[in-house]
Amino acid sequence: MAATRKIIIIGGGPAGYTAAIYAARANLAPLVLAGVQAGGQLMLTTLVENYPGFVDPVMGPELMETMRKQAERFGAEILAQDVTAVEFARRPLVVHEGDTVHEAETVVVATGATARLLGLPDERALLGRGVSTCATCDGFFFKDQRVMVVGGGDSAMEEALYLSRLASQVTVVHRRDTLRASKIMQERARMNPKVALTLNSEVAGVADPAQGRVTAVTLRDVKTGARSEHAVDGLFVAIGHEPNTALFRGQLELLDNSYIKVKPGTTQTSVAGVFAAGDVHDHVYRQAVTAAGTGCMAALEAERWLEAQAR
Repeated sequence: MAATRKIIIIGGGPAGYTAAIYAARANLAPLVLAGVQAGGQLMLTTLVENYPGFVDPVMGPELMETMRKQAERFGAEILAQDVTAVEFARRPLVVHEGDTVHEAETVVVATGATARLLGLPDERALLGRGVSTCATCDGFFFKDQRVMVVGGGDSAMEEALYLSRLASQVTVVHRRDTLRASKIMQERARMNPKVALTLNSEVAGVADPAQGRVTAVTLRDVKTGARSEHAVDGLFVAIGHEPNTALFRGQLELLDNSYIKVKPGTTQTSVAGVFAAGDVHDHVYRQAVTAAGTGCMAALEAERWLEAQAR
């Protein structure tokens, strides 16, 4: 087993890489276990226009590669390896990467969250090419265009109302005959002249991968089975997110929605010396810039925790 690290960062998205930059600049020599599919949800995003510092749009994967290189420039060691288990009930903290065991005084968990998708054959092929899971991120690209939002909860209504300020028409599709959203959100959607509700329907298909963009969505009536095709330019899937916290169940206190519980105003988890950053604990904002912000917070808090232990 290698020497005990000052800090290990689990995850390689905006939160993980930002934590690595700050930890490396503090001479903590961070080890980042970024995962085989590093980069987080931005790896599925084409153009990013709302990340500060870029006058022109930047590709999501390019932004992640830039952050990675910045962290490496300051001395962070980054491995494209998946963490398979953790032991946070002992000291030093233990992180397993297959048969390799790492020990650390502090750990930053930045494993993010995964947007739920519909599971359609062409859906993933069109992610970032008309299919999106974030209206705030991608809505600007659909100014004066027709879009469809899938979902019946508050998140779907929020997405639809946000898009109504940009798109020419917004159709909300929900598979049940009633919406799950709160009454006030339902009322706002129904009163918006740009928003139309299509209930008892589910998305059966999305076209057209051959053109590299969304051109139409096929709906199926769940009661009659009848299918209909609707010409749209964008499909926003708003059926929720799954935090990537299965690894930490039984190791850290989680909220009822499975996100990591942190002390308000901090990134501190239920275990001393373990910090959570990014979408793994943030179920409200879910933005790259807020993830980066909490990555900074986690690294600073880890540094201060280490200093307190040394006194």
